[in-house]
Amino acid sequence: MNSEMAETASYQNSRFMKAVRREPVDTTPIWIMRQAGRYLPEYMAVRSKTTFIELCKTPALAAEVTLTAQRVLGVDAAILFADLLPILEPMGLNLEYLKGEGPVIHNPIEEASQVDRLTDIADMNCLDFVFEAVKLIRADLPADIPLLGFAGCPFTLASYAIEGGSSKNYRRTKQMMYNDPGAWHALMTRFVDNLVIYLRRQIEAGCQAVQIFDSWAGCLSPEDYQKYVLPYTAKLVAGVQDDAPVINFLTGNPALLPLQRQTGGQVFGVDWRINLKDAWEILGEDVAIQGNLDPISLYADIPVLKEKAKSVLDAAAGRNGHIFNLGHGVMPDMNPDHVKALVEIVHELGSR
Repeated sequence: MNSEMAETASYQNSRFMKAVRREPVDTTPIWIMRQAGRYLPEYMAVRSKTTFIELCKTPALAAEVTLTAQRVLGVDAAILFADLLPILEPMGLNLEYLKGEGPVIHNPIEEASQVDRLTDIADMNCLDFVFEAVKLIRADLPADIPLLGFAGCPFTLASYAIEGGSSKNYRRTKQMMYNDPGAWHALMTRFVDNLVIYLRRQIEAGCQAVQIFDSWAGCLSPEDYQKYVLPYTAKLVAGVQDDAPVINFLTGNPALLPLQRQTGGQVFGVDWRINLKDAWEILGEDVAIQGNLDPISLYADIPVLKEKAKSVLDAAAGRNGHIFNLGHGVMPDMNPDHVKALVEIVHELGSR
């Protein structure tokens, strides 16, 4: 067996990938959304010298913060340090990250007639900084630690493109959905087509699995999700899952779980608004589930944090296919010692 084949066998037999396949593991694997972030002093040492977007677009720096976070936390998977939105730039949107405000799109799609302004990415090499970062990370990551790629789901990207940033009620997005289904279909299809290529390129570069984030879909009713979102997310998953496992993450509305299941994926990420036992009953025992500690639990004293983590593990009840995570990203002012403690707690309590 050559070294490349040995490495592939190593990460495919890792704790994380075994859980993805719902195989027995020695202890519950854990990784944490936004695990490379402002709460880590090692991250801030790098971030203090550059802007957020330049950090994302500099492969050596993106690789450094990805690798450091995995190492200092002792988590069972690394996730590529990147952002959901830079894919919007080569599609024709003017994206800027403003201090204190987050991402802002200066030329949002304000009416249905402007949807055609959004173009296919003619050459995915314009996002080569992402793929180069993947290659650098995979080269230095321990062989038994998988690397996760990711992208935003079509609805979440469409919401940013239409609203021009985050929103409380997604009025403009829903207005286009309701009033011009043809324009909505064109917009969502364009995102799906480009996202499939983008995620496949991440996998080719060295990712072992990918997570798709529907961070804003919780604002939808089940009826609207089924009509306006489900077909497109399902097409995205179908276009990628033959190349690598897909973690399908949606937050904000447990009522959407039965429909989320229909969109497909090997692992379903759920937030803290539902008990894992109930989530498995809805999703079915034939899938893995990722989650689902409330991120605010990390502010609790360590004994309380341990109780909270145990509650999540108890709800999983030792099932094969549980990947521990927060129900959303770790907060930027978090004490890193609490995050490290959580990893140790999960590995201790989740051991078989």
